[in-house]
Amino acid sequence: MTDQRMTDRARADPTAVRPIWRAAQVFRLATVVYAVGYQIVSVDSYTRPMLSWVLVALLTVWSGAAAIVLSRDTARERTWPVVADIAVVVSLMAATRLVADADFYTTHQTLPTTLWATNAVVSAAILRGPLIGVTTGLLISVVGAVVRGRSDLDLGSDATAPILLSVGLAIGLAANTARRSHRQLERATRLAAATAERERLGREVHDGVLQVLAYVRRRGNEIGGPTAELAHMAGEQEVALRELISEQSVPVNDADSADLRSVLRAETGTRASLSAPGVPVSMPRERAHEIAAIVRTALSNVALHAGPAATAFVLVEDLGETVVVSVRDDGVGIAPGRLEQAETEGRMGVSRSIRGRAAALGGTVTLDTAPGEGVEWEIRVAKHAPGREHA
Repeated sequence: MTDQRMTDRARADPTAVRPIWRAAQVFRLATVVYAVGYQIVSVDSYTRPMLSWVLVALLTVWSGAAAIVLSRDTARERTWPVVADIAVVVSLMAATRLVADADFYTTHQTLPTTLWATNAVVSAAILRGPLIGVTTGLLISVVGAVVRGRSDLDLGSDATAPILLSVGLAIGLAANTARRSHRQLERATRLAAATAERERLGREVHDGVLQVLAYVRRRGNEIGGPTAELAHMAGEQEVALRELISEQSVPVNDADSADLRSVLRAETGTRASLSAPGVPVSMPRERAHEIAAIVRTALSNVALHAGPAATAFVLVEDLGETVVVSVRDDGVGIAPGRLEQAETEGRMGVSRSIRGRAAALGGTVTLDTAPGEGVEWEIRVAKHAPGREHA
């Protein structure tokens, strides 16, 4: 388990599994009543009845102390009480041989009763999940079998092991489900808060910056002369900012994901015209930024080699599991053999930054060009790395 997952689980414990811990302590107290009742019925069969009452008193005191400690909200305080709970159960089960003869302990429950011993399994399962819960159930089952001198597995007369293993599995799965649901709820809450904050900032920008840019564009065109260039620049920034705000109004559902449209918008700026779907193109953040790096190289080549009058266009297509990003320009194009010559001269922009990055992502690159007809790069990449599961 990664450090981040451990941190998430520790943070989630106080609230995610709080109801399960408290319900477990109610169950614990109910099992104490059963254990005391069993003691009253069985005490006449013990060889040392006074010692058996002392052990039952210790069982009752420990149950109360464990119930108080384990019902608290601080998760880090529960590990040692759970370990102690298992040790107390094992010790009391072993003590059965001190208070009863072989005729009794081979045919009856151990002194603390199987029902009360289940508390240790429940606590371990809540604390560490189904694997530890089942392991604890197996441990207590083995101890019970050893104490009672039974080496056979007769499920018809003794269902202790199946019950303990089933409890450990069921409670562990329930606790893990509660933690996972809590983390998902926290993530959704954070995303909702972030979305609300973006919308608020969008309104602030709209009421302030966008209005100023619109005013500068309008007044610059009215004045003319040198201010016309300023008006043109203000208009470009106004359009780019409006598009960015409209894209940010739709949240991405995963903190580890990114909207490829927004990533490319930040990359292209006013250097190229971006055409993208009206809904988020969600994919892992790392892969989105790698695609943006490919686009950055392609646009740099446009600026350097396509000619001063060339215009660049970026098109994003969402095909479900695959995205296709096309970078086009209407410049001078690439002469046959020019890329191979550039590579031999040590200029590796196309081979490494475009084709190399795409290959690293498991994608493909197609080049369509001719002298005087511009250049078109088509980058086809799967949204998720091969073999990776995704929601």
